[in-house]
Amino acid sequence: MSGWDEGAVFYSDQAQFPRGGGDPDQGSITRHTALRKFKEFIRGFNGEKGDFPYRESLVHSPDHLTVAMEDLDAFDAVLSDKIRKFPADFLPLFETAASEVLASLRSKVAGETGEMEEPITGEVQVFLSSKESSVSMRSVGAEYMSRLVKISGIAIAASRVKAKATYVTLMCKNCKSIKTVPCRPGLGGAIVPRSCDHVPQAGEEPCPLDPWIVAPDKSKYVDLQTLKLQENPEDVPTGELPRNTLVSIDRHLVQTIVPGTRLTVMGIYSIYQASAAASSQKGAVGVKQPYIRVVGLEQTRETNSSGPSTFTLDEELEFKEFAQRPDAYAKLCSMIGPSIYGHADVKKALACLLFGGSKKRLPDGVQLRGDIHVLLLGDPSTAKSQFLKFVEKTAPVAVYTSGKGSSAAGLTASVIRDSSSREFYLEGGAMVLADGGVVCIDEFDKMRPEDRVAIHEAMEQQTISIAKAGITTVLNSRTSVLAAANPPSGRYDDLKTAQDNIDLQTTILSRFDLIFIVKDIREYDQDKKIASHIIKVHASGAAASKSTNATEGENWLKRYIEYCRVTCHPQLSEKAAEMLQNKYVEIRQRMRQQANETGKAAAVPITVRQLEAIIRLSESLAKMRLTSVATQEHVEEAFRLFNVSTMDAARSGINEHLNLTPEIANEIKQAEAQIKRRMGIGSHISERRLIDELARMGMNESIVRRALLIMHQRDEVEYKRERHVIVRKA
Repeated sequence: MSGWDEGAVFYSDQAQFPRGGGDPDQGSITRHTALRKFKEFIRGFNGEKGDFPYRESLVHSPDHLTVAMEDLDAFDAVLSDKIRKFPADFLPLFETAASEVLASLRSKVAGETGEMEEPITGEVQVFLSSKESSVSMRSVGAEYMSRLVKISGIAIAASRVKAKATYVTLMCKNCKSIKTVPCRPGLGGAIVPRSCDHVPQAGEEPCPLDPWIVAPDKSKYVDLQTLKLQENPEDVPTGELPRNTLVSIDRHLVQTIVPGTRLTVMGIYSIYQASAAASSQKGAVGVKQPYIRVVGLEQTRETNSSGPSTFTLDEELEFKEFAQRPDAYAKLCSMIGPSIYGHADVKKALACLLFGGSKKRLPDGVQLRGDIHVLLLGDPSTAKSQFLKFVEKTAPVAVYTSGKGSSAAGLTASVIRDSSSREFYLEGGAMVLADGGVVCIDEFDKMRPEDRVAIHEAMEQQTISIAKAGITTVLNSRTSVLAAANPPSGRYDDLKTAQDNIDLQTTILSRFDLIFIVKDIREYDQDKKIASHIIKVHASGAAASKSTNATEGENWLKRYIEYCRVTCHPQLSEKAAEMLQNKYVEIRQRMRQQANETGKAAAVPITVRQLEAIIRLSESLAKMRLTSVATQEHVEEAFRLFNVSTMDAARSGINEHLNLTPEIANEIKQAEAQIKRRMGIGSHISERRLIDELARMGMNESIVRRALLIMHQRDEVEYKRERHVIVRKA
């Protein structure tokens, strides 16, 4: 059988040490024995249902076979161990065995001799899958070399498809003799012999050194593609850069992955020699670049969207029981940012954002998004960033970014040139990586306007179109956006109009479903409650960090959100739809009247997008209770949330309250400055006396009174003894 052990039998995945049995580490098992056992496994392995899953799988899909490592363990532990320790040697045998079993099955079924004329080697690609937990990308080092590893991450870039030679046909330029040399699999090349083994006859010239010319048309090829796999954002330690690794996929796996896909890959940890252009250490023969040659691939997102199979029966029962509780909505909202005092409506809005509405695909191909976008705009120190951080931890998929540190390319996608091959490839940004989750953008107002414009399409159409460097493509970015911003002057100014305070283009404002104006109101009782709450949080913080209850609560909420998003897709009831229509028309009419009275359009436009926003909110509220129909009750709560957020933002500002022109607002500011100059903090003065003094300076009495009223609203002054004496507060 020594001839059998020659490398020529095997297809492309020729092992780096083609002669088997010689490696003492491989134990007593020979290639022939391994091949026989692999055939027995494919033919005779009994599944749980008493069937032959691998034999049937080969008949249904003859080009590939997915094998679970647990099944191989149960069949033959030694063989499974060999696959794990020496995958480069034993996987080609597995594929040859699968090809031969397929050929025998075909000949039995068809009974035709013509079937057997096809070449059988390399016909079936074997994929490996395993239920074992994946290894961290950071911990994969030299000790894993040439072994089977399982890692998970996000595909951030994909190269173009290349043709990879499995066998190279060489021709001697002197004697024209032909030689076939196998290529190493993955990114490895072929070892070309230095001399020709042709024995010269009498009078013939001997072949020179290095006589071989590659005959490309006579060589065998398979498709090959390289991916860049980056660590999942949640696995990256704080302050560290996310690691990435090169991954090569071939044959049937090619062009199945787009940037932004979350993957779990099983592969062989291998090395290749980087080109001189890419390598900084020229001439360093011993220094090689690591990469992973994929032998099994699983898309994480697909398993989640296929159904509730990832949830145990106990979990499902617990979730359904919780959804039936009358206080389920209130309980869920209390779980959001439990350490943050107040902001009940913001918490309800964030609950809606985490659960999301129902995505719809219309008959004409138009897609309507189900994701909800929320903008928190207001004073500093009102827990905006804390809300963003909480959502990042709680959402099943989330990416956190800050406005000043984010560019258009970083948020959407960038085109990068590979240093070794000089070809362009796409690398996904934050909105592509968070596909199916939430993007939290802090300091939204500090972004450059041109960078903010880049996310318009991603927010409404949920795609990112790229046309750069000869690459024209569309990437998915099905994400919710949660943004936090400050007004232009740092604090929300009651003396300015809503347009001046919000200072964002209507094009981006109309894309947000809910816009919250978060003000830092100075009220004695409220300040006391907030101070008490913060002191309690800090006092109990040390004890809470030791307990696991908070973490368990977060994990439970995360699982419940995931379950609701996967299993429940509510639709509006007829009565709820009618109620929505009437209320929307009523709001539009009111906004039109307001625009006619003031002569100015509202800062936040109320358009069809806002109607869709209320529909999404209603569906989200129904989804929290795991009901398939959004009722009038849900629509009423959605309208209430819309009223306290976007409608309030549209009405905010001084023009709506006191109907002032910019000239009068300027005069009030001057009067306010004079009042502050006249009065020291804590001092008392008669209102009549103050008005008389300012009137002598030429100021209008009504302007001074308005200035005092505004200062009173801002809690800067207070009246004692029935408005006759004014006290200036600190």
